[in-house]
Formats: sequence, structure tokens, C-alpha cells
Amino acid sequence: MAKALSSLKYFYENAPQYHIVCAGSLLGIALHSGTSFPVGKVDFLKLYPLSFQEFLMATGKERFAKLLSQRDFSKHAPNEIVPRIRMIWNSIPSQLAKENKKFIYGMVREGARAKDYETAIMWLSDCGLVHKVSRVNTPNLPLKAYEDLKAFKLFLVDVGLLGCMMGLRQRTLVEGNDLFVEFKGALTEQYVLQQLVTLSNLNIYYYTNDRGSCEIDFLIDDGEMVVPVEVKAEENLRAKSLRTYKEKYQPEISVRTSMADYRKEEWLVNLPLYAVEEIMQ
Repeated sequence: MAKALSSLKYFYENAPQYHIVCAGSLLGIALHSGTSFPVGKVDFLKLYPLSFQEFLMATGKERFAKLLSQRDFSKHAPNEIVPRIRMIWNSIPSQLAKENKKFIYGMVREGARAKDYETAIMWLSDCGLVHKVSRVNTPNLPLKAYEDLKAFKLFLVDVGLLGCMMGLRQRTLVEGNDLFVEFKGALTEQYVLQQLVTLSNLNIYYYTNDRGSCEIDFLIDDGEMVVPVEVKAEENLRAKSLRTYKEKYQPEISVRTSMADYRKEEWLVNLPLYAVEEIMQ
């Protein structure tokens, strides 16, 4: 070990055409405190396990690594709104974790007002990084005519990204956790929204009545009918709001999507979460 260290000085001074790499911990140096070290002749590099970006490059997926390196808001957005974009972006997981997932500007920053952040939200939406789902107060065709522009939910572009931002571990997602119950609903709504936005000619909103006592996770409008969709993260099939909505508006069809198997009742279709894309079939 001592001779190997000393030889580094020789290579540096007398044979610079050779590039020498020495790998190991500093334990050997610590145990041989009397050993001379070629100070100034050696460059140090700390090596860690592969980062995700390094893993992509090592497995031949350079294009994905390049995409990640280009995702910085500051490279694309106007400088003056970058801080607000970041604040909006970072608030979305906590916004979705609420029982009432309506976007609240005060959760972004105390005293925040809509006019200060509307441009930032528009930028994120136009870039495809978030999905903005507005509220309607009357579920008639076309839903666009009954849109409440002041009330909306913001979802991320990808459910995996949402889990990553929350620091959720794979084991928690797969095996479940008593502390994970509340946010599981938010993840499930994010997943369902992702499937719905891939369907063509479909307008997506959500519904709450004026008192806030009845909320339907999603209303979808294909130009011919309005379909209420309630999302359940487990096999719990209680659908109080959906029943209240049905009694008031008498929709042609109502959908509940959950972990339970397909089942069609007199007024309700239970659609498994994995089959959400078949919702209008």
C-alpha cells in the first residue's frame, strides 16, 4: 500500500502520459499514519452507487436521461414566474391529500391570491405537466357551459411522479400501511384521471353541490351524455354521494371504479380500476 501510494508521485512527475486510477477506502491510510502521501499529485473522486440518471445511461437509455436533464422549469419558463411555478408544483401533493381536493391558493403561500399564480398554473397546464379539472355546479350538456372557473383541482401528469414527490416507498404501495389510507385515495384519483385524459373527445370535470355535501370525483361528457364517476381506492363500495347525485339528476348511467370486480346493478356499474379506459364502451 505504501509503495503504491509513493509511485503515484513518480507517474505524475515522470510519466504523465499514463493515467492511473487507484480504488479503495481511506482505511489503509488511517492505519499507516507514518506513510507519506503525494499531496498535490493526486485528484480525489468520491464514488457512490449509480444515480437514476447514471443507471439510465448505463442501460442504454440515454434519451430518457437527456429528458430528465431538460425538465428544469427555469430553462423554459419566463424568469419572473419561475418561483411561482415551483411553489405551485410543490404544493400539488398536499393539495391532493386533502379530503376536499379543490385547489387552495393559501396552501401555496399565506395570503396568496389567484391573480398572482394564474399565469404559473396556465404555464404548467400548457406544458402538459399538470391537468386542471374544473368544477361544474350543474351537470347538464355541455358541461363547459356550467364550468366554475374559480374552483378546480390540479393533478400531476403521472401517478409515479406523485408517489416520488411524496417519498412513497414501493413496499408501502404494494403491501399497504395503516398510515397510508388517506393519501391512497389521492393516488387512485390521479391514476383514474390519467386514464381518462387519454380518451379522445372526452371533457372531464368534477361536481360539488352548493352546500358541499355531495361531491362526485369526476364528471365526463362525450357530447351525448354526462357520466358521473366515483373513485374508490379499495373494495369499499359505499357511494353515498353518487346515490345522492343519482336521485337528483337521474343520469343514464353511473360509474364507480374500485378494486372490486365488474358488476352491473340497476343504476350503477362497478368498473375495476384496471379497466377505466373502457368506461365509455
